[in-house]
Amino acid sequence: MNPVIDIATLPVPAQKILDPKAPPALRQMAARGISPGLRPHDALTVIAMLAESEDDAVRTTARATLERLPAPLLNGALSGPLLPGVIDAIAIYYAADAATMEKILMLPGIAMHTVVAVAAIGSELVAELIATNEERLLRHPEIIEKLYMNRATRMSTADRLIELAVRNKIELTGVTAYEEAAAAIANELIPEASPEPTYDDIVFKQTEKMAEALELEVKPEETHVLDEATGEEKVAEKVLPLHAQLAAMTISQRIRRAMLGTSGERALLVRDTNKLVAMAAVKSPMIQENEIIRISTARNVSDSVLAAIARSKQWSANHTIKFNLVANPRTPFLYASKFIGHLRDDELKILAKSKNTAGVVIQAAKQQLQRRKKS
Repeated sequence: MNPVIDIATLPVPAQKILDPKAPPALRQMAARGISPGLRPHDALTVIAMLAESEDDAVRTTARATLERLPAPLLNGALSGPLLPGVIDAIAIYYAADAATMEKILMLPGIAMHTVVAVAAIGSELVAELIATNEERLLRHPEIIEKLYMNRATRMSTADRLIELAVRNKIELTGVTAYEEAAAAIANELIPEASPEPTYDDIVFKQTEKMAEALELEVKPEETHVLDEATGEEKVAEKVLPLHAQLAAMTISQRIRRAMLGTSGERALLVRDTNKLVAMAAVKSPMIQENEIIRISTARNVSDSVLAAIARSKQWSANHTIKFNLVANPRTPFLYASKFIGHLRDDELKILAKSKNTAGVVIQAAKQQLQRRKKS
């Protein structure tokens, strides 16, 4: 936050306080919210500007005051002509306070970047307030993106936001799996807005709590175990309750959990039989390289997921991922073949003798070794 304000436009008492040569005691007093002779909105403006002071002590005091503004000062200031920079200075501190944020959102001077910032971190009720203004959402789709990716936003609200974007032909580039979310919403009944959370909202939150608790007990690589009888992966016993909970959700819900959930949820959802869900998991902004390494070895993920990893410049730059994709018989040969030339001789020899790799890849590995011998 950096309120760009022309000090000359402020009342004389405010100018005296903001003068770097002003007595330190005067500035400290103003930083605490005590500015005799100033109207509330001017006093708040002074605090916001002191919160950016080069004086460490004054800056610290002013920021602490912004975080816990006295009710008379705050309410009085919100009734006055607050400048955009000042609104921006206080909005983040009240992103969880629906009563205060309702007033802030109605201020004529509020900047859209302030609404966007609050949409990203606001509480459930604050997200609901922001989501009601469809005109503003359509003018500034980035607000929709931030609300959707905000874990506090109700699932039912997230569905309505996606439906609103689809209906108005808006592409939400800030939602990494928007294509999947938009496709899913076309086949689902969108709930009407309600003052209380819906049953699906409650289930979504319950799943989040279950997944977060499980994350403390089970590492992502422990979500699946190898069935020695069939040679296939199966869900570990400890993870079965979460697996069942996710399976009972709608596709839209699973897509959002795939994007915003835990690494354990992604390990389950990337293997979902619905490709929209699986693709949302691999596109999650939360996903880490070690997860991609594990996914690239999995035999029970769709070829679309493996192709997406292969197309990613970020993930395909990792040599281990390259090798895993080539060795994985589920990887489409179009992509696997591109990485064969990047592998080391010892890796090509492993592939050439492998019984679990696609035949065309084994042959290509042998041909690559022969070419290298001749060169």
